[in-house]
Amino acid sequence: MGDLDQRHVLITGGAGLLGREHAVAVGRAGGRPVLVDIDAARLNDAVVEANDRIGDARAVGHVVDITDRDGLTALHEELTGAVGGIDVVVNNAAINPTMDDPRAAAASARFETYPLELWNAELAVGLTGAMQVAQVFGAAMADRGRGVIVNIASDLGLIAPDHRIYAPSRRMADVQSFKPASYVVCKTAIVGLTRYLATYWAHRGVRCNALAPGGVFAGQPDSLVDGIVDRVPLGRMARPDDYHGAIVFLCGDASAYMNGQVMVMDGGRSVW
Repeated sequence: MGDLDQRHVLITGGAGLLGREHAVAVGRAGGRPVLVDIDAARLNDAVVEANDRIGDARAVGHVVDITDRDGLTALHEELTGAVGGIDVVVNNAAINPTMDDPRAAAASARFETYPLELWNAELAVGLTGAMQVAQVFGAAMADRGRGVIVNIASDLGLIAPDHRIYAPSRRMADVQSFKPASYVVCKTAIVGLTRYLATYWAHRGVRCNALAPGGVFAGQPDSLVDGIVDRVPLGRMARPDDYHGAIVFLCGDASAYMNGQVMVMDGGRSVW
């Protein structure tokens, strides 16, 4: 039930922290990860890393901007000719600036001064990009009568961010950096897109579910980590590989009767 049996799994945002982990999970379960990202250098590193951890050259990479419909169509045609098409899509791409990102200062600004250009850019990737990937590859799955779409949401698509974790004092009045509204809106909308697609293509053999991860440890400042952990019943942030089993489950036959649902894996944060 956990064997992905040579299925070709398209993973957007493949060069990112979780994109790499999704690729490893798919590859170790017998699938063929197809990583897509706009950053060629990081994508190449991700493919090399994934194959090293899988122990086999199962993963491949393609440089594509998912906001470019023509680029996605060209990739679909290329993959159809090369491997017969994509069996599973993991819509993972999103813009989520970290504090060492040059965009961070503007992205973490107060809502009143949040730049419209960042709002548009982040929705273009995190929401419109996911929609376009689903249009191109999901339509082809429906034509074949089988396929799976897994959308990566977030616990912040279900609950509001507690901005107090960004201030050592834990006082809202002292917060200088805020979680961008666009990220929360994208992840909330991804849940809606999941439900829409689940009912739209079910009669044609295509299922769609979402995974809502919690915060993943990636070297964040101690004060921030402590603030998050205090809100997680399990008492820790997620490890990058904590979602391997969920990805294999959602992509494979073990979830064959699951459709339109959100699998929440946030250490219990959203139940408090």
